[in-house]
Amino acid sequence: MSTYRQRFGLTHDVMPKDATGKNFFEKSPGYARLERAFKALVDDKGLGVLICDSGGGKTAAIRNLCAALPKPDHQVLYVCDTAVSPLDLYRSLAVEMGLKPSHRRAQLWADIKKALTHQVDERGTTVVLVIDEAQHLSDRFLLDLSGFLNFAFDSRDLMVLWLVGLTPLGRRLRMQQHAALHTRVAAHVHLDPLERDAFCAMVDHGLRAAGANRKLLSDPAIELLVRHCKGVPRLASRVLRASLRHAHELEKDFVDDTIMQEAIDDMLDGVRP
Repeated sequence: MSTYRQRFGLTHDVMPKDATGKNFFEKSPGYARLERAFKALVDDKGLGVLICDSGGGKTAAIRNLCAALPKPDHQVLYVCDTAVSPLDLYRSLAVEMGLKPSHRRAQLWADIKKALTHQVDERGTTVVLVIDEAQHLSDRFLLDLSGFLNFAFDSRDLMVLWLVGLTPLGRRLRMQQHAALHTRVAAHVHLDPLERDAFCAMVDHGLRAAGANRKLLSDPAIELLVRHCKGVPRLASRVLRASLRHAHELEKDFVDDTIMQEAIDDMLDGVRP
């Protein structure tokens, strides 16, 4: 059974969720800001905050940057189960580090900090911890985190920590109760929806990276895509693949505005009550 990829001469899905390296679009202004901040924190260590609206590409962006870090000089730890107690979250971090997690917070802190110190001082490894879906972190954990980041009488930053979440995370961190943590933030990046030119460049890059060697979308179809997606990469990825699949079902070798609109309507029907 043929697929839309075969019809359009593509080697893989367009704009896949796990895009890294050549498949990832790096030419947006927001990504450039994040890349500068990310590299600075890798050099200096400390706390970074990355926020954007849903579907804005925050996880994909931080994943692409982490994937480019040379190993074994860097160890990347990733935690996304954030709607749990502070103790369970520290236990998840201990597991990620290959430690046997204690049931006591004080012992957990001691074990994790000892392991971090060993990685930095004995092995020369830079540890990069990404806490994704950070908008779900409890106030208890955020209050606790400032103390956890206190190493050697607060004289050292031993790791790179990125809190990655939706826009409300930024507002919470600016609340007075989290002032101690907010003052530790060395980099704060907000990814805005892509402007039209960057959005079109991302779509073109996604098609070419998947192997397209000819124009697959009419100009009116692209305009429909731009208007519907409003600069949101995740939505663009879904609509673009849906339109190509729809064209394949119709045995068409090109996506015109009619096919694009029908694909958009089908997706909207799937979310309407």
